[in-house]
Amino acid sequence: MKFLFALCCSLPGLIAGDPGAWQVHAQATAVTQTHGDFPSPYRGPNSLRPGREWATSFTTTLMTGWRPLKGTELYLDVEGAAGKGVSSVLGMAGAPNGETYRVGNPQFRASVARFLVRQTLDLGGEPQEVEDDAHQLPGSRSSRRLVLHAGKVSVMDLFDNNTYAHDPRTQFLNWTLMGHGAWDYPADTRGYTWGGAVELFWDAWAVRYGRFAEPLEANQLEMDHALARAHGDAMEVEHDHTLGGLPGALRGMVFRNTAHMGDYRMSLAEANPPDITATRANGRRKRGWGLNAEQAVTPDVGCFARWSWSDGRTESWAFTEADRSLSAGLSQRGTRWGRPRDRFGLAFVQNGLSPDHRAYLAAGGLGFLLGDGRLTYNPERIAEATYALAMGTHCTASLDLQRCWNPGYNADRGPVTLSALRVHLAF
Repeated sequence: MKFLFALCCSLPGLIAGDPGAWQVHAQATAVTQTHGDFPSPYRGPNSLRPGREWATSFTTTLMTGWRPLKGTELYLDVEGAAGKGVSSVLGMAGAPNGETYRVGNPQFRASVARFLVRQTLDLGGEPQEVEDDAHQLPGSRSSRRLVLHAGKVSVMDLFDNNTYAHDPRTQFLNWTLMGHGAWDYPADTRGYTWGGAVELFWDAWAVRYGRFAEPLEANQLEMDHALARAHGDAMEVEHDHTLGGLPGALRGMVFRNTAHMGDYRMSLAEANPPDITATRANGRRKRGWGLNAEQAVTPDVGCFARWSWSDGRTESWAFTEADRSLSAGLSQRGTRWGRPRDRFGLAFVQNGLSPDHRAYLAAGGLGFLLGDGRLTYNPERIAEATYALAMGTHCTASLDLQRCWNPGYNADRGPVTLSALRVHLAF
């Protein structure tokens, strides 16, 4: 780890002579999270544990970019992860730490997270300046352009973006505040997949479509690369606007997943308690949609909202066990109290289940995240407040507090309060 830190600090100096062709960024994030005792008259194999827990996660990423030709960009990320989440990341659809949803081993392990080729074709329009950032080489681009992506990516890099709620390393920690909770987006257990996407930007409008590989088994590492047989499709339309001179955006998305999934209703008819894995078959589909809005209300305050839905007939396969999700919140810079680099965030999310999914869990069925053995259904509701304290240019320390009512959609359990300390380094 000392070698990685030294490398990240020294490389920018080595490449400073040609900043338009190369870039190197790095990050490291540690999250320690805890919860106390909460009411729990019973528990199942996949329940949030009712006793006091402490858990720490750690991720670090070396992110490189290269522009070998005009319009052509290559990106390679190597990411390491260690640690765990509370209750082994079980018992809540809105799991409380977005840095642990792909951390399954307490020992440090590194792997290639992204290997992406991006080709941009200029279609005219107004020039736009692009600042240097992770996965974004500096330079200029046209407001009208066609962008092609291919390789290993996180689908969330391309779809369902939001200025105020998207990155658990610097914003809200809860899974279902990072993106559409009901979008079972294609990914391995670490959050990455292979595939391709195309984006058309036309001034204030953008349209994007992508097809990506699904895992061979629910929430596992090995991917099914036969895209004709198993794939996740997504299409999104985005419109950027200004209200009172302040920026905002509206995004609408539809998605369809095709994979070797089980069927909730069929599993209920075949066994008691039901076993979703016994009904898996090729060609099963899950369909849904999502709406995403953001708006700056002052130069220092912005708000957001998301609403997503899926049919919920087939098992949750890659992300989390939510078939309906509604969230809203705000983010404020600390300019008013003399801390312009600080950020305060407050958000609320409500997650729900389809009738088939609800009946499956109530009959004692298990998903890859949920299963109390029985269920008195109520929507899962989570409130989150976070304050990020800037400690110099490269370090941010955040305090995070979450209150969850009906964890795992179970009115018999909870509520539970989770608190966390997050330290994030970025270079």
